Amino acid sequence: MNLPNKLTISRIVLSPVFMIVFLLEAPTAKLVGLVIFAVAALTDLGDGYLARRLGRTTGFGKFMDPLADKILTSTAFIALVATGHVRAWMVALIIAREFVITGFRLLAAYRGMVILSTFFAKTKTFLQMLSISAILLYVYLETAWPQVLADWGLQRGPLVNYSIDGLVLLTTVITVGTGVDYILKYGGLMKNVLK
Repeated sequence: MNLPNKLTISRIVLSPVFMIVFLLEAPTAKLVGLVIFAVAALTDLGDGYLARRLGRTTGFGKFMDPLADKILTSTAFIALVATGHVRAWMVALIIAREFVITGFRLLAAYRGMVILSTFFAKTKTFLQMLSISAILLYVYLETAWPQVLADWGLQRGPLVNYSIDGLVLLTTVITVGTGVDYILKYGGLMKNVLK
C-alpha cells in the first residue's frame, strides 16, 4: 500500500464524509463540504502524478483510481440532486454510464485484464469535478451570502438554473460519450470477457 494508493483510498473514504457534511443546513457545513470535495479531487491529481514520478504504478492503482473518481463524483452529484440543484435524470445517465463501465472493468479484472482510462475519460472526470466544484461554490454562496448574490443578480432564478443545467448537460453528454468510446474501443474485449 504505497502513497499513491493511499491517496486513492482516501478519496473513497472522503466521499461519504463529504455527503454527510454537505447535506447539513448550516452555511459552514456547505463550506466544509466544498473543501472536503476539493481536497478529495486534488488527490486524483496527486496519486497519478506520484505513481508515475516514483515508479509506483500498480494494477491496484490502475483499477482503483478511476473507481475512486466514480465514487466521489457520483456521491457529489447525488448530494446535489438531494438539495435540488441538479436534475435527477442527468445524474441518472451519468451514474448509469459509470456502473456499466465499472462492471465491465470488474469482469475484465476477474479475467486478469486491466482496462486503462483513456484521455477522453480523464477529461470527463476533470469536467465532472470542475462542474461539481462550481455548483458547490454556488450552493455555499447561496446559503451564506444570499444578499450578495441578489445584489449581483445571481440569486436562484431562470438564469442560474439554465446555467447549471447547461453545465451539467454538457458534463452528461461527454460522460455518456466516453462510455460509447469505451464500447467502441473495447467491444471485442467485452465479447471475450463475457464468454
